[in-house]
Amino acid sequence: MHTNICTFHGIQSDLSPEFRDRRVPGARPYGFQSDKDGPCIHFVAETHFMTAITQSVSWWCFTPRLMAPEAFLTAAAEAGFKAIELVPPEYAQLVCDFGLKISSMGGHNGIANGLNRVDQHDRIEQEIRAKLELAQRWSVPNLICFSGERKGLNDVEGAKVTAEGFARLAPLAEAAGVTLVLELLNSKVDHPDYQADHTAWGVEVCKQVNSPAVKLLYDIYHMQIMEGDLIRTIREAHAWIGHYHTAGNPGRNDLDEEQEIYYPSVLRAIRDTGYTGYLAHEFLPKGDPIQALKNVFQLCEPYLR
Repeated sequence: MHTNICTFHGIQSDLSPEFRDRRVPGARPYGFQSDKDGPCIHFVAETHFMTAITQSVSWWCFTPRLMAPEAFLTAAAEAGFKAIELVPPEYAQLVCDFGLKISSMGGHNGIANGLNRVDQHDRIEQEIRAKLELAQRWSVPNLICFSGERKGLNDVEGAKVTAEGFARLAPLAEAAGVTLVLELLNSKVDHPDYQADHTAWGVEVCKQVNSPAVKLLYDIYHMQIMEGDLIRTIREAHAWIGHYHTAGNPGRNDLDEEQEIYYPSVLRAIRDTGYTGYLAHEFLPKGDPIQALKNVFQLCEPYLR
């Protein structure tokens, strides 16, 4: 890991406001001295902030269920968010008008009927082709895909069929510069019988496809329910992970002290893999939604740089 020496002259600095206005995690005093600019403090800081992760927040968790779209986008931007997750295509222009990016869109319809069924591949390909055009138009880096439910299909065959479906789509995604992310969901609480419910299964699919445009969406909330052992799994599988979702467990609510996942350690583990994509929050706020947006952004930001 590289080391940077940063010098702060009183309240002024040659660093950008992004670094000057924030305590740098991991920084330690390097020395004190005076120079022509007055007293200054040298810090030695690890270059975690060189691989910054950008926070995003999911559209459906806040609007229209809690807020009007314009109010949500205003609150998200004011909280510090740079992007919105799972934006419906009809609102893409509105999101961009607020100066925000779109971190993902849904790639195809249906969680229950997905890529683990050969008879769904033609339909999904048509839907993906249409969404890739939208992704290119709006500079969306990720389209979210689903395995589908098992419905008696064993995991070995399900992985094979899912990989075959992705193999049809991968060249299209590569040409468009978009990543297709297979979302890992829990089958214990929220999505009974969903096949991509363990990281190892998803990694096997990605290995069979062997394309840089096919990765996993590692949903921390869902995988805490199914597997736990989050940090070890992230470290071992990070090469196959292209996107992350968060929420508190149990309840899929705020990332607060009432839920069991210790997000500071999990986020540091993600950061330390060298990941530089989006961390998208997909939680249902228990209280005031505007305060929830501020709280989650402020909680996570120090551990992502």
